[in-house]
Amino acid sequence: MSSSWTFLTNHAHVLLCISENPDVRTRDIAAQVGITERAAQRIIAELEEAGYLRHERVGRRNHYELATGVPLRHPLETHVAIEELLELLHR
Repeated sequence: MSSSWTFLTNHAHVLLCISENPDVRTRDIAAQVGITERAAQRIIAELEEAGYLRHERVGRRNHYELATGVPLRHPLETHVAIEELLELLHR
């Protein structure tokens, strides 16, 4: 029996992609996460608006910088910062 759900959201997957390569292209994020490029752009905009990342334009590309000290959003997880989640996922 196959299931389509995962433990992490697409937002977490996008953060993971950016943490692995701060110069990653949106199309590459979309391909890795399994979403459309438009969805990846929306998620990046939401993460920026919430203060989890910012970007700087470098030529024709974006360079992303994560705000790793920002806590997770869910009340059960506010004691955990983004950097702790990313460290766990990179192990």
